[in-house]
Amino acid sequence: MIGRRILVIDDDAAMRDSLAFLLDVNGFYVATYETATAFLNDVASGPVDCIVSDIRMPGMSGLELVGKVKANRVNCPVVLITGHSDVSLAVEAMKAGAVDFLEKPFVEEVLLRAINSALEARPTKPADDAAKLQAEARLAGLSSRERDVLQGLLAGKINKVIAHDLGISPRTVEVYRANLMAKTSVRSMSELMRIAITAGL
Repeated sequence: MIGRRILVIDDDAAMRDSLAFLLDVNGFYVATYETATAFLNDVASGPVDCIVSDIRMPGMSGLELVGKVKANRVNCPVVLITGHSDVSLAVEAMKAGAVDFLEKPFVEEVLLRAINSALEARPTKPADDAAKLQAEARLAGLSSRERDVLQGLLAGKINKVIAHDLGISPRTVEVYRANLMAKTSVRSMSELMRIAITAGL
């Protein structure tokens, strides 16, 4: 993946510089922007292989940026990062078309892995089918009640609401959430949401 061009969009100058340095030393070409609007105004500056963008920024948000990229038919994966994560935001990001969703602070290797995975992905249908089958396989061992809880999470509901809907206690919902994480071998809720969405739940 050496030599690929990565765009970093973040209104935090320190974060921008830190990400640019990390990517540079790992062999990527890097361009940075303070806002999504600044990037879109300069979109003709050359080919882009992957965008890493903060979600919460002045003006256009990272979610809105994903929509713009899709609307303009720019075939470029977007990895979103945020310091204010919640499950509903992760779901919204994935449904909007982001390829990954990372919560700050994250380990450097996690970002590099997300970018490399995005660059390796191919937008062909067989690959999409393979990804769907793989996601379905990771969810195959879930019980019906665990699937019910997962559906609630996908709908952006908090534990108390899911508990009320299913007639169980919030503590029991927490246990089911832990089971979901363990059975699917994920490290974060956003990763679980990505698998569920890929599987078509």
